[in-house]
Amino acid sequence: MRVLVVEDDPGLADFLRRVLQEEGHGVVVCASLASSRTRMRDEAFDIVVLDWMLPDGDGIALCGEMRAAQDATPVLMLTARAEVADRVQGLRSGADDYVVKPFEVDELLARIDALVRRSRMLSHAISVGALWIDPLTRSVSLRGRGLELTSKEYGLLLRLAAVQPEVVDRATLLADIWQLKFDPQSGVLDVHVSRLRDKLGDCAWMIETVRGAGYRLRGSRES
Repeated sequence: MRVLVVEDDPGLADFLRRVLQEEGHGVVVCASLASSRTRMRDEAFDIVVLDWMLPDGDGIALCGEMRAAQDATPVLMLTARAEVADRVQGLRSGADDYVVKPFEVDELLARIDALVRRSRMLSHAISVGALWIDPLTRSVSLRGRGLELTSKEYGLLLRLAAVQPEVVDRATLLADIWQLKFDPQSGVLDVHVSRLRDKLGDCAWMIETVRGAGYRLRGSRES
C-alpha cells in the first residue's frame, strides 16, 4: 500500500511515516498543498492522510479538487479540528473518514486499512443503473436488495454487464457461460434469461432482446 501523508508538523509527519512503514507501507510525506498536488500528479497512491490546516491553505480544498477531478482515492482527514461542524464539512468536501488529533495509533491504522480495502472492492464492482455486481464476492444487488442467482444466471448477468451497453450475441453467451457448443437457437439461453428477468422484477426491462442479434443490458429505459 502506498500512503500520501499531507502534514506540516515535522514531528507528527515523521511519526506517521515510521508507524506506516513498520506496517509495510510505502509512505510519501508532503508538508503543503502545493507539494502534495505535484506528487499526486506524478504518482498513484492507495490513500491520502490529510491535515486540515496547512501553510498554503486548507486540506479540504485538496479533497474537493480530487473529487471534482473524479479522483476516488480514499481520503482520511487527520486534524485537530474536533467540532461536529468541522467533521461534517470535512466529510461533505469528499473525505471518506475523519480522525481527530490526538488519536490512537491502532485505530488510525485500522481505519486506513478499512478504507483501502473498501476502495479496492469498489474498484472491481460493476454498476449499471440500480444494479450492482461485485465480482470479488459474486454478489448482486438491485436498489440495495440482494438477489439470489444461480451460477449460470450470475455468469450471464456479469457477461452482459461487463460490456454494457453493447449487444452480446447468442453464440458468444452460450460459449462463455456454458462453455459448450450449443445451437445458437437453443432454448437453454432463453430459459435462463427469462428466469433472470423474473428475479429483476419491475426492472426486467434491463435485459433487452435485440432481435436477430442477442441480448444487452440497459441502465435506463431510454438507453
